[in-house]
Amino acid sequence: MDIKDLIPKDKFDIETAEMLRNYSFKNIHPIVPDLLEWLQDGNWPVSKTVADFLIPFTDDISQEILHILKGTDEVWKYWILLIFGKTIKNEIVINEIKRIAINPTDDEINDGVNDIAIKITQL
Repeated sequence: MDIKDLIPKDKFDIETAEMLRNYSFKNIHPIVPDLLEWLQDGNWPVSKTVADFLIPFTDDISQEILHILKGTDEVWKYWILLIFGKTIKNEIVINEIKRIAINPTDDEINDGVNDIAIKITQL
């Protein structure tokens, strides 16, 4: 099987997402950015299955999480913080969350990203 076959095809493709648990993180690491895209909206049915798979690997995907938090998709940031916020240990990512809490952009404020960041950092 090609590892890319483990990327859900649509927001209802829970069956494919459930197959992830049959693989090690080392095997799926190349498709992590693709999997994170399914967390752009936590209301999508496939989102919970993908999140449940990735949460134990939060430390291993710190760079990918940081990339999202430094981006401009505020809704994605919101869901990433809700999903991974309490499990993030990487100091660089934590510093970015603190930046969002202390010095958010207007868009981060408008989409409530800073509120989640404040709760995570308990500022």
